[in-house]
Amino acid sequence: MVELTPHPFGALVHRMLRELDLSGAVFGLPASRFYPGDPDRDFSVRFHDAVVSSPLGPAAGPHTQMAQNLVLAWLGGSRILELKTVQIQDALKIPRPCIDMRTVGYNVEWSQELGLEQSLEEYVKGAMLIEMLRESGRLPLAPGFDQVAFDMSVGYDLEGIRSDRVGAFLRTMVDARPLVDGFRRCIPAALKTCRDLDFPTRLAASVTLSTFHGCPPEEVEKILEFLLESHRLHCTLKFNPTLLGKDETLGLLHDELGYRHIRVPDSAFDKDLRWEEAVALVDRLGRRATGLGLSLGVKFCNTLVVKNTGAFLPRTEKEAYLSGPPLHVLAMHLVRRFRRHFGDRFPVSFSAGIDRTGYPGAVALGLTPVTTCTDLLKTHGYGRLQGYHRTLAGRMEAVGAKTLGDFCLRAFGKGKAALDKLDHPDDSPIRTACLEALASGGDLRAAAGGSYERWVSEAVLLNTEHRVEAVTGDPRYALAQNARPPRKIGTRLELFDCIACDKCVPVCPNNAVFPFTPLAAEIPVERVRSGDTGWTWHREKSRVLEQPHQIATFADFCNECGNCDVFCPEDGGPHRAKPLFFGSEAAWRAFPSHDGFHVEGATRMRGRFEGKEFTLEVTGGRVLFSGDGFRLAFDEADPEGTLEGNAAGEVDLIPYHIMRMLLGAVLDPGEINYVNTLIVDHRT
Repeated sequence: MVELTPHPFGALVHRMLRELDLSGAVFGLPASRFYPGDPDRDFSVRFHDAVVSSPLGPAAGPHTQMAQNLVLAWLGGSRILELKTVQIQDALKIPRPCIDMRTVGYNVEWSQELGLEQSLEEYVKGAMLIEMLRESGRLPLAPGFDQVAFDMSVGYDLEGIRSDRVGAFLRTMVDARPLVDGFRRCIPAALKTCRDLDFPTRLAASVTLSTFHGCPPEEVEKILEFLLESHRLHCTLKFNPTLLGKDETLGLLHDELGYRHIRVPDSAFDKDLRWEEAVALVDRLGRRATGLGLSLGVKFCNTLVVKNTGAFLPRTEKEAYLSGPPLHVLAMHLVRRFRRHFGDRFPVSFSAGIDRTGYPGAVALGLTPVTTCTDLLKTHGYGRLQGYHRTLAGRMEAVGAKTLGDFCLRAFGKGKAALDKLDHPDDSPIRTACLEALASGGDLRAAAGGSYERWVSEAVLLNTEHRVEAVTGDPRYALAQNARPPRKIGTRLELFDCIACDKCVPVCPNNAVFPFTPLAAEIPVERVRSGDTGWTWHREKSRVLEQPHQIATFADFCNECGNCDVFCPEDGGPHRAKPLFFGSEAAWRAFPSHDGFHVEGATRMRGRFEGKEFTLEVTGGRVLFSGDGFRLAFDEADPEGTLEGNAAGEVDLIPYHIMRMLLGAVLDPGEINYVNTLIVDHRT
């Protein structure tokens, strides 16, 4: 299994800004997929003590664990970024593949794969890269669409969260000046104007608590008290869907939605927090947070523990975690139950089966943030985020709303019913003005004055009742529309050529898969043998490359999650079949079971084919090519006439031709990828 390896900050900066200048893309995401905001719509919301430009963001998960992930999500219009959960046990061995997106969503991963200190650095790097883009003037951001918030996520028990290392992580996220100053010095000399930017050093003021299924309620409470009192952080408590109870959970999952094949173990209900315990806990902690001048929110919801009965995830894992469409309905029922008890007293964040079609409905419930994960693992990846805002803008225009508060009042036609909940007499000027504004499409905030926030609160409660009924009966969330896996065509991937659909590139959450253009249209098939009379050459018909561009994987960012395999129409998995480039020789040597390559500078390359290792050096047109039992030298312009060296037997030159083509291709000045940015001179 290949391990995630953070990229040097200077290389990230160089690639990001160079790519933006040369091609209008960033980390492979084209500008056509950016979302810079809407000058005619105000998507801003309050998140704890801050105002952010949109409630949309990626959920804590595979899309928020590395710096480039955060940048890609931000470019798509995300403005609340839920960072991947960190914990004290950070030397995880996660089974592979770990993500199954063939139908709904399943996974067997659960927290950050990087070390705790590495995670911290990735989050700081991501924030700095976003600030560079924001200040670059290269993006046409709409006024006010530049306010972003990071939300930390920690787990999973009191002992770990109280540890010195997790404490250091939390403190540094609140004040990251030393790290920011260190990375500032890594910015390439050619981009030295970026060094003077006012980079954010208070990266986060809030944290979401994620606990193990079965964490005792008294321990949950102690953890939150510790985060509130010792670290003075706004807190969100993430609940599990089993909070609905066994009967309602299975009734919705099996009877309403039709997912009878999904089995939830009894232990998931036996060990988890019960409704009465959760209500009492939230009430106590809410009062405690208020007394400290902080806020407490809740999140619906975590994934659902199910039995691993499929054929994709490793059979060693007896349980998996369900996400996607069925979880959306379960989480919505939890939101309704919670609000029936607490009203709009506590802020509610949402993460369960959100896509662009369901996003406006969730926003109309006043949920903040509204985050997505499963949908971003599908075709177009981060590029799907743009559609969320465009769909919301269309819905807002249709009902005559320019702000999200007005949208909550107009989305489902509950504005008048919400107004009836307030204490304004029928003939009061405020009520009359509000009714007139509702009817005419006027400014609802101006009409309601100081009653506006209470009016919106009443509307989101009514909207919740409406929305939950709607999604429960919506076939989009039922089995019939989520049972068909992506189509396979029956062919198998090889090192080069495929059907060139490029689906694998954007579905990689870590941005590891990349296209490149080969510098040759064919690969010669040649062998040489040394004899008494010199070298004997044997040639066969060359292998012709049929596609104008090819696919490769950057090993440092590939965690073999398997998602590219799911969406590739061919069999074999791009992460396994296509050229695999390692960012360092140490990494290349650490995984001898993986065929792949490491480029050392502009002239040297190491390669491994079926476990056999080769070295290629090209200097001034002179080639040195060596491997087990041979060392050859020749001029590129005349290999046959200049060949010299030694060989114990016949030497197959196909590895040479492949390596030579790959070396030239990934280092071509017109190509921008993580391989060539590593060898650019980034000295300060």
